[in-house]
Amino acid sequence: MTNNTSSTNPVPNFYRASAADFKKIPGSPIAYWVSKNFLKYYSLGKKVADIALPRVGCQTSDNERFLRIWHEVEKNKSSFSRGQKWFPYYKGGSFRRWYGNRELVINWENNGKEVIQYATNLYRSPTRTVKNQNYYFCEGITWSTLSTGLMSFRYMPENGIFDTKGSACFSETRTLLDYANGLLNSKVAQKYIEISSPTLDYSTTSVGNIPLVLIPKLNLELINTLIDISQKDWDSYETSWDFTTLPLLQPEYRQPTLRETYAKLRAHWKEMTLEMQRLEEENNRIFIEAYGLQDELTPDVPLSEITLTCNPHYRYKGNKSEEELEALLLADTIKEFISYAVGCMFGRYSLDKPGLVLANQGEKIGDYLKQVPEPSFMPDEDNIIPILEDDYLENGIVDRFKEFLNVTFGKEQLSENLDFIAEALGGKSSKSSETVIREYFLRSFYKDHLKTYKKRPIYWLFTSGKGRAFNALVYMHRYNRETLAKMRTDHLLELEGKLDAKKEMIGSDIGKDAQEKARLRKMIDELMAYDEVLKNKADAYIETDLDDGVVVNYAKFEGLVEKI
Repeated sequence: MTNNTSSTNPVPNFYRASAADFKKIPGSPIAYWVSKNFLKYYSLGKKVADIALPRVGCQTSDNERFLRIWHEVEKNKSSFSRGQKWFPYYKGGSFRRWYGNRELVINWENNGKEVIQYATNLYRSPTRTVKNQNYYFCEGITWSTLSTGLMSFRYMPENGIFDTKGSACFSETRTLLDYANGLLNSKVAQKYIEISSPTLDYSTTSVGNIPLVLIPKLNLELINTLIDISQKDWDSYETSWDFTTLPLLQPEYRQPTLRETYAKLRAHWKEMTLEMQRLEEENNRIFIEAYGLQDELTPDVPLSEITLTCNPHYRYKGNKSEEELEALLLADTIKEFISYAVGCMFGRYSLDKPGLVLANQGEKIGDYLKQVPEPSFMPDEDNIIPILEDDYLENGIVDRFKEFLNVTFGKEQLSENLDFIAEALGGKSSKSSETVIREYFLRSFYKDHLKTYKKRPIYWLFTSGKGRAFNALVYMHRYNRETLAKMRTDHLLELEGKLDAKKEMIGSDIGKDAQEKARLRKMIDELMAYDEVLKNKADAYIETDLDDGVVVNYAKFEGLVEKI
């Protein structure tokens, strides 16, 4: 256990260890490299479980049936709104400390009647998989029990259920919970968990057995500040159910142009990241000194371990230069701006009201106007936004995006803002800014949407095929059984007619004119083939149910929508 080599004849990489020392560590792992300074705290008898009891949680036995990503379902059926059917569910997730990874919801309607009945049918006793129900909807700390690297613990509010792979700790008071959170996110706890769990399986037993040293009058304000900063960061993105508005549009960062606004926001993010780093290092210092491990550990935390989404050193993995990191962060921030703009086009968001607006099954423009009577930016009335290679149809996505820019940053700055957006997207100088943005919508927007929403998109891309002659976005929450018919008559057939008229206007059948005619003819043929499928689906009056989730509902439109 101890690393005592012979003093008279040292042998490199040779250790002498006492078998009795191994037994002091719970589970008796063969950790010969552990120093006496670490070892002695196992003998004190106090452990994390004394102040924060670790527990495993629910195992649904059928996640596809009972779990959803929160944005798939209706707002009015979710507990973060009215609390009817879908409740927050903590299942571990990626490396993130203090707060976050709040993405899933579970069907716990009628106190989990369906989940419990399903477990009863499978195992006779539901408690075999639906464990520790008395801790559900309790305040706690959650973490990922399986990891490929460092541990990360997160504050868990008292409004959800935890999983077996996202186990949780519970304390009698918030003070003890915060103390445990500070310790568990420190380098001291990381080193102890490496001793007891060399396979990176961070079980409740391993966490609970971490030796505990209590510090009188520990400054818990530090812990709460770390949680608050992490929460503000998490809620700054539309993938959070507590998202209110885009940081680029918040008054404290607004400047005359988008470029200047981003510069001010980026400066704020840097300050926030450095403050987080300072606080985490202070937290490490406190516990390293309390355990007397100054000669064993340093409090330093690299920027890559400051788990804020606004921190490019954490967000983008790999060995990248500062210039590369800044370019990636700028591009993604602009893509988030574009995504928010599309959300406003559909009425999911509004420039005049924070948070979700239209997020329930089949809501219409009238439902929006009840919440926002005098909108500064009007959502699309029929819930169909064309994405085309040119302005063949009114209210195409590029026109609507320009309108959004006019409302948010003013008509006078439109050209400058378009240039900045095109630059951020990596546009070539030989192309106009509007062309770069149009190509982004045509070729990349949906890929980014799928990535952001983890292959459970809420805006669905209806597309005619490889030629991309016809493309249109539809917001799944506003879809109704007449949507496809309206798409066909008001958009597809109108586009087909305009392309046909354009083809007929081309007089010559030689040279470039012949090539353009052939191109238009190919597009029309693609539209006609797509129309056949669209008409059949429209005549079927397809119904959707948001409770079924994206996978089930999306499959109903196979042949019409982009493959995931």
